[in-house]
Amino acid sequence: MSTSSPEPLILLECLVAGTTHRTGLRELEPQLQPNQPLALQREPDSSYDDWAVRVYTTGANAFWLGYLPEGRNETVARLLDAGYPVAARLTHKAWEEDWLHLEIEVLLERA
Repeated sequence: MSTSSPEPLILLECLVAGTTHRTGLRELEPQLQPNQPLALQREPDSSYDDWAVRVYTTGANAFWLGYLPEGRNETVARLLDAGYPVAARLTHKAWEEDWLHLEIEVLLERA
């Protein structure tokens, strides 16, 4: 019997939306590393998307990176609203002109 916790279930693989609107992201980008854990937070009062979910770095100086893409975020939003342990991790980053392309996996922790 293994004592390590099981790998989380990957719920979604996607790009972080809205990174071009995040002031300070260019300065933060060198600190972003693949496999780095990320936090998710619901934004239930969003006037643009009923299922808005923000993506943040973790730690004392958490930085708001952007959103889960509209149209792909409802299940994750419902899980967060119900209190499930949903998080994310960065899988890839690349600049495409002025757009920081951030690929993430959204994860459901297993007990």
